[in-house]
Amino acid sequence: MVCADELGPVIPRAVPPAPGWSPDGHRIKNEIDYSRGPEKTWVYGALRPRDGQEVTMTATSRSSAFCQQFLQLVEEANPHGDIYVISDNLSSHNSLSTRTWLEEHPRIRHAFIPVGACWLNLQEGWWRLFRKTALAGRSFGDRDHITHATRVATDQLSARARPWIWGRPSPPTRRLRRRYVYVL
Repeated sequence: MVCADELGPVIPRAVPPAPGWSPDGHRIKNEIDYSRGPEKTWVYGALRPRDGQEVTMTATSRSSAFCQQFLQLVEEANPHGDIYVISDNLSSHNSLSTRTWLEEHPRIRHAFIPVGACWLNLQEGWWRLFRKTALAGRSFGDRDHITHATRVATDQLSARARPWIWGRPSPPTRRLRRRYVYVL
């Protein structure tokens, strides 16, 4: 099973970034701008929950062509067995050209999460880690910097990957210590 999704667009800054540290010794954090300018960069990602490995790709749009290119990367990263891709209901995931492409790649089976239930996709949890590693507090000069940050963050997160389990881990069992009472 592979959980796939796109992160919102990341846009290069129009102004030079502020110095990396404030006078009182704290890192300056810049909010990610999700709406300004035509030079948006979309980050595609797929998580393999079995071992926590991730495949990412940057693109200039969320078109069917880029969706198919990303599915090709997912297929190459999983050379054996069937691939179950769980994704949201974006039109490029269910377009005629994407469905035709999927017919030519029978190992990939596509399923959609219910509308309004993004929390069912394990990829969303990985995006949180990715944003913190690759994007938080950063300012990018152009698309190549975003692509580089995506590649580096994916490599770092995959190096320490572990299986993803949906839900909260069970609490540890509580052991009561025996108290000995000595009677004299």
